[in-house]
Amino acid sequence: MKLLYIILMLFCISLYAQEVIDPKIPKVYEIKKAADRKAIKQTELTIYNPPKPLNPEARTHDWKKFLGPTQNAISTETHLLKSFPKSLKPIWEVRKGQGYASVAVVDRRVILFHRVRDQEIVECLHSENGKRFWKYAYPVDYRDRYGFGNGPRCQPIVDGEYIYTLGVKGKLHCLHLRSGQMIWQRDLDKDFTLRSSFFGVGATPLLEKDLLIINLGAEGGPSVVAFDKRTGKLVWGCEKQWGASYASPISANIRSEKYVFVFTGGESRPSHGGLLMIRPIDGKVVLRFPWRARRYTSVNASSPLIIDNRVYLSECYGAGGILLEITAQNKHNILWKNRALQTHFMTAVHKNGYLYGVDGHGPANAPLVCIELKSGKEKWRHEPKWPVEIATKRGKRTFHFPPALGSMIVVDGRCLLLGQYGHLVWLDLNPNKYVELDRTHLFPARETWSMPSLSQGLLYVCQNDRGLDQSKPRLLCYDLRQK
Repeated sequence: MKLLYIILMLFCISLYAQEVIDPKIPKVYEIKKAADRKAIKQTELTIYNPPKPLNPEARTHDWKKFLGPTQNAISTETHLLKSFPKSLKPIWEVRKGQGYASVAVVDRRVILFHRVRDQEIVECLHSENGKRFWKYAYPVDYRDRYGFGNGPRCQPIVDGEYIYTLGVKGKLHCLHLRSGQMIWQRDLDKDFTLRSSFFGVGATPLLEKDLLIINLGAEGGPSVVAFDKRTGKLVWGCEKQWGASYASPISANIRSEKYVFVFTGGESRPSHGGLLMIRPIDGKVVLRFPWRARRYTSVNASSPLIIDNRVYLSECYGAGGILLEITAQNKHNILWKNRALQTHFMTAVHKNGYLYGVDGHGPANAPLVCIELKSGKEKWRHEPKWPVEIATKRGKRTFHFPPALGSMIVVDGRCLLLGQYGHLVWLDLNPNKYVELDRTHLFPARETWSMPSLSQGLLYVCQNDRGLDQSKPRLLCYDLRQK
């Protein structure tokens, strides 16, 4: 009986493997032996001041994954500034090209991924002064059909030895962290024929042990794939109907077993997509839950938020938010659904039984909202309007901007909010009312959509477009270390 079971298992695996034949296995290059490169000041860099030393009792971490080390925008860093100085200035800044990719930070190295002219560029910078260790570039020809930036959308991810980047046209690279050498590369559009997408490829890959998991969306499938992170070879693929969204895959434990959660749903007629709960060891879809607005011009862009055995999904084109309970049999129960908190491409954060996030498409009429996790009941909503003073030909004028499509990090007992127009705010997240602890303004720009990255008490913020003060796109590093 046991022998028969083994034979059946091997037969099933062989059938499954036939469905995921790699269309083009990439070449893997050996790392050339060389001394670590020294960081050298580049012409695009301006250094202002060195950062303060870290408090000896401070807890810190790297920022290697999308949404931070725990993939839920919750940071364990401590001993950060309780209030901002009158004018918070960067300790260094470097000019950047087009794109909306956040930076990764690991081992005092910052990985910047952007586009300059007709090249996508990966740069490795020193975290405390911005000096460049190395730069890697390759050609790209993407043009955004809606007039937004033509650069990459996906944050680089790092495992401590290698960097993985996914460009706006689907070019996937594995680079050596210390040297910048290319280990392997793939053109996913050519290899798999990606479906048409509104704004190019935009879901950051996920590293799960030795697998690089991507919300792919190939024509006719697979929708989600896993590559061997060392070789780039396809390990598995799953789902055929649902296309790639702009929501990055998230891994989490449900009853001590690891699963990958992918919120699919991009450009399609008719519109379709939803949640896939996938077993990473073999790519088996154990739960498939449709959740997508009916509008053609809709996308799913907020990553799933997993809290114990519950999954919160949200989108802002009509379906709204929903909380699922995953049962012991990997079935689902709908606990509630509503339209109180309809996130666009920010992912809501959870604190002490409540969800907080930006409701709506924005930039106008996109308030901050608090809802109770257990019931979905709205506790409060508030849309502050913050002043910005800008010099014009007729003198200085004061404008007022909302948080709009901002990002939130729960850290050090509070919440750090980066608003779309360059405001940085400390909030006290509580279910009773909106409480603002302190606020500063970094720069007056309109597309501050990238999630800020926090590591070693330093905050990295991308200005993605030309500012209202004519400042150019740049990456800025701010010292939030407490003395």
